[in-house]
Amino acid sequence: MSQEPTDTTSTDDETPETKPEVSEDSLVAQMQGDLQRFRDLALRSQADFENFRKRAAREKEDAVKFANASFLERLIPILDSFELGLNAARASAENSPILMGMDMVAKQLTDFLLGSGVEPVNGEGQPFDPHLHEAVAQEESATVPEGTVVRQLRRGYKLRERLLRPATVVVSKGAAAK
Repeated sequence: MSQEPTDTTSTDDETPETKPEVSEDSLVAQMQGDLQRFRDLALRSQADFENFRKRAAREKEDAVKFANASFLERLIPILDSFELGLNAARASAENSPILMGMDMVAKQLTDFLLGSGVEPVNGEGQPFDPHLHEAVAQEESATVPEGTVVRQLRRGYKLRERLLRPATVVVSKGAAAK
């Protein structure tokens, strides 16, 4: 068995004529272009991360600010029922100890809601605002201008700047047509 000698010389011609010559200036220009591209990419990534951080902080703040919203939304109908009972008690018995106790409880509930950031939405005498009021009827009125709330049937509530429940109102159609 005979071994053939292996040739260690390369078959590729590495002469300057066949291999494209890359000048030092073009390499520097290419590297500067790459550097600028990576610098822009880093700046964009940094800006994207900063925007993400700010958005996450805002979302966290909103979550903390409105964490009790569902609890407060469930408490409001109970307050409505309590106020109806309180109004009925006021109509039937003046200065009774039960009425005075109910008044104290109503004040505590109101103070609790105010302390929690809940504010009532008052509608009566205000211009109708579909973002704050829910109109259930219109009625003619010679004294109240058209588009103004004549009376409020159910109080609305806001939690800070977010509406929990719109006020249910009756809106004026203006004076009766002759």
